[in-house]
Amino acid sequence: MKAILLEKAGGAENFQIKEVEKPQIKENEVLVATKALSINPADFKVRMEEEGLKMFFGTERPAILGWDLSGEVVEIGSQVNNFQVGDKVFGMVNFPGQGKAYAEFVAAPENHLAKMPENTSFEDAAATTLAALTALQILESKIKKGDRILIHAGSGGVGHFAIQIAKHLGAHVITTSSAKNKEFLMSLGADEHIDYRNQSFEEVLTDIDFVFDVLGGEVLMNSTKVIKEGGAMVSIAAPPHEIEAAQKLAKKDVTVSPYLVQSSDKDMNTLKGMLESGVLKPHVSKIFPFAEMAKAHIEQESGRTVGKIIIKL
Repeated sequence: MKAILLEKAGGAENFQIKEVEKPQIKENEVLVATKALSINPADFKVRMEEEGLKMFFGTERPAILGWDLSGEVVEIGSQVNNFQVGDKVFGMVNFPGQGKAYAEFVAAPENHLAKMPENTSFEDAAATTLAALTALQILESKIKKGDRILIHAGSGGVGHFAIQIAKHLGAHVITTSSAKNKEFLMSLGADEHIDYRNQSFEEVLTDIDFVFDVLGGEVLMNSTKVIKEGGAMVSIAAPPHEIEAAQKLAKKDVTVSPYLVQSSDKDMNTLKGMLESGVLKPHVSKIFPFAEMAKAHIEQESGRTVGKIIIKL
């Protein structure tokens, strides 16, 4: 099979497409013939730094990156109960860990996948994985109906899912982006929009119940100013020292915490239901062929992606 290999950390030019052996599945795994992949900031962050590669792959080289996929089951392990050969599936495989999704075939634990909705394309299904799971896992446990919540960078992969899920849960959603994406975000269900280039959110917002941070740094610190007592903020971008600093800045009884998404068939099936009912509508901004993985990474690195970037096999 063809796979995209990475011998060392660094630029996207380090990717190489080569023929490798098909993975052998374990008794609780299925072999998926990949139809589409999704690219996330996590992908290029792991690719760029040797420390990131070591965290996920240890000393194993070459590494096969990737966690998000959709495809068709072509083989099942002896203990697999939920899937059959021919099933169309999607999911985030082995995160955090070695998903090895940049390949024509992927060995995936059955409890990391769900069957694809019939009304969803392989591209849209692949998009509704890591980013959507992150939004779902954080928001389901942190907000309730009527909460005023602030979602930073609402036009990004995680952000555009977070807006839709938060509205489904009954929240009043405020989001930030550049002015050109306002109409898109309001169409997703946002109640208020702040153009971060021309307005400082910390100067106009108060009494926020929950902040969803995807940026860290100055945005994280300034967000502590708008959260009311008893409120909370979760960041998927801030390193430990920033979380600690933000916690010190926050009001009494405000919690600031990090979050790292986890593979889950339960949550994938929740997302499946949301796709089927129309609660979630993934936005795919660009689709690249498998051979142009490097271009897809460079596009994702730009930080200007609206919604998701997809690789089609």
